[in-house]
Amino acid sequence: MRFAAQSQVQRMMAERNAEIPQERRIAFRIGINLGDVIIEDEDIYGDGVNVTARLEALAESGGIYVSRVVHDQVRGKVEFGFEDLGEQAVKNITRPVHVYRIAIAERPMGHTPLPLPDKPSLAVLPFQNMSGDPEQEYFADGMVEEITTAISRLPWLFVIARNSSFTYKGRAVDVKQVARELGVRYVLEGSVRKAGNRVRITGQLIDTTTGVHIWADRFDGALDDIFALQDQVASSVVGAIEPKLRQSEIERAFRKPTESLDAYDFYLRGLAEFNKFTKEGMRQAIALLQRALAIDPLYAPAAALIGLSYQFQRGRGWKPLLGAYVEEAAALARHALDTGKADPDALWMAGVVLFTFAGETANAANAIDRALALNPNSAYAWMAKGYVLAFSNAGDKGIDAFRRAIRLSPFDPLGFRFTGGLAIAHMMAGQYAEAMEWADRSLHEMPHYTAGIRIKIALCACLGLIDEAHHWVGRLLELQPDLTLAEMKVYAAKFLAPEALQIYVEGLRKAGLPEE
Repeated sequence: MRFAAQSQVQRMMAERNAEIPQERRIAFRIGINLGDVIIEDEDIYGDGVNVTARLEALAESGGIYVSRVVHDQVRGKVEFGFEDLGEQAVKNITRPVHVYRIAIAERPMGHTPLPLPDKPSLAVLPFQNMSGDPEQEYFADGMVEEITTAISRLPWLFVIARNSSFTYKGRAVDVKQVARELGVRYVLEGSVRKAGNRVRITGQLIDTTTGVHIWADRFDGALDDIFALQDQVASSVVGAIEPKLRQSEIERAFRKPTESLDAYDFYLRGLAEFNKFTKEGMRQAIALLQRALAIDPLYAPAAALIGLSYQFQRGRGWKPLLGAYVEEAAALARHALDTGKADPDALWMAGVVLFTFAGETANAANAIDRALALNPNSAYAWMAKGYVLAFSNAGDKGIDAFRRAIRLSPFDPLGFRFTGGLAIAHMMAGQYAEAMEWADRSLHEMPHYTAGIRIKIALCACLGLIDEAHHWVGRLLELQPDLTLAEMKVYAAKFLAPEALQIYVEGLRKAGLPEE
């Protein structure tokens, strides 16, 4: 092994060995073309020792340098990292030598673990370059930086800064030890493998408290546009792990006794009930979210999710289209906008409620756009944007937004709202056959979705399928017996553009929905 100075190596190894158990002390032999260097306990010897001194002139005081040959052989097998110093001219060696500086972490092993933050916490570790090509290190590092930046946009998540995570670069690490040292619950690790012009990136998300892998996936792409590929992978990773992290946190909240729950825990429990998409689940969700607001009246996501729960109840026919709850939901949404200006979830949920309950199209669109600026990988924010665009008679743009949502979360439990939205967007774009396909898909995923049934009825009428339209009106009235066309006009006029309202209402009239 080519070190800058023998005495420095001896001191370093003695210090390191004093910190760790006897069975883990460094003792290895590396064969290289200039001779062998053998390090055992505090001794260093071998044919290569005389040659290693030639790197000494390059090293700063206390520094330790090694060649690329050594770096490639011991990387991942020792407890220190390496800093790449590039090609260097070395005395009495004719060709330049690629030199690495050994980076000893200042963090002593076995130090006091950091406490966990009061919200979910994650560290993105440097991805391992599996290509055997040192030139791909920059790509792997850039990938991690993109992912870290994207995840950091989630305000409910505590993310360790890139510079701290990168102290583990080039080291064989135990994720549980990393979690203790950085004070995080979750660790994201991965690898990059390049073959020709193709690259494969893998990632896995680990709950370090249990050791369970809660998400793993791989991404393949071409290196023609490296930065676009980095953006794509970062977006896909965030879109994939965000719901997994939420679910893991929900499970953690349910393990806590009720008397120790805080506003965040009540919100998570409310979110779990909301995600059941049942009548009782929505009722329980609202009750839990109200308890969250009682603890913290400024907790914007809870306020916004109450409004969204009301909106979902109306969409399933569990509440009348009109009623006093509409004003309550709108007030909660405005409160969420005032208190949650930096929370993308609160913003998009509040935007949906203000759009559909209060008809505040411009205010809703601004809130949703702010949510996307904060978290461009939010499938639900793209869904919300799609609805605003489609109902505002911008069907083509709405189609693009809904497709983006599906791409970010292809197996989402709210997928029926994505596909239902695509039905509306295609209908508003005059593409009735395509709209019908998406409406059928939405109703297959959620058969009693009354908003979807209403779209199905309007489409049947637009396509001249009057008998089928009558059949679906019967299904709708089984779920909403008192529904009338007059009520639908008042309800839909709040958020539908005049052209869109005409298509919608005329379709329902042709299908036979009672006028009064």
